[in-house]
Amino acid sequence: MSILILTTGGTIDKLYFDALSEYQIGDSVVERLLRTARVAPAFRVRELMRKDSLEITDDDRRAIVAAVREAPEERVIVTHGTDTMTDTAHALGDGAGKTVVLVGALAPARFAESDATFNLGMAFAAAQVARPGVWIAMNGTIFDGAKVRKDRSINSFVAA
Repeated sequence: MSILILTTGGTIDKLYFDALSEYQIGDSVVERLLRTARVAPAFRVRELMRKDSLEITDDDRRAIVAAVREAPEERVIVTHGTDTMTDTAHALGDGAGKTVVLVGALAPARFAESDATFNLGMAFAAAQVARPGVWIAMNGTIFDGAKVRKDRSINSFVAA
């Protein structure tokens, strides 16, 4: 079993440059995090885009859906910014019969106190064991992609 990881940007890959929080989306850290964790199952990383999720358009979502559908892998992880992650989950629908797990971070992976590594590990595990469909791995929970929302008041994902 091989897992495809599609990267789209988001906080997980952000680089900050100054106290004003000016940032850009950098090279994805996903492959490095998985290699550092000594992940044994086969995986492939493909960059689709480098965008903050607030900048992801309907055309971008169609590109994500197409990449999932066209991939030979039956298990796919999509790294994504958290602000519009649920919109992309809805666009993916039933995942075209595949197991699709969206994951992101509330703090960049390059920060010492980031949730990125933990969330990515949760997503990698979920991609291996979850039934086909669309899932979101955030905050130590695997959510049904159609039944989750980001609660900005507590900066956490919750079941909808």
